[in-house]
Amino acid sequence: MRFVLPVLMLGWVASCGLVNPELAAQRCEERARAAQSPTGEIAFGVNSNSGAFTNAKIGLSSDFLQGRDPAQVYDACVLQLTGELPIRPLVLRTR
Repeated sequence: MRFVLPVLMLGWVASCGLVNPELAAQRCEERARAAQSPTGEIAFGVNSNSGAFTNAKIGLSSDFLQGRDPAQVYDACVLQLTGELPIRPLVLRTR
């Protein structure tokens, strides 16, 4: 029974491990894009079952509402996920 607790703690620490730098960069680029401007989509159309339809979604991130710089959001996010500075610079594409 003495060995159960250390084994459980080892499993917990392993599950909280740091993220791969490439995966962290991808996740953090999305967060930086959300900090750059509101996000959203609009859909409309017609189908034979229900006729006309519309759908709209608007997203506002807390980083955008606080006016945070997207590059700083990206750097802080990568540092938090990997424990290291980003492996590549942030390049935001305009849509």
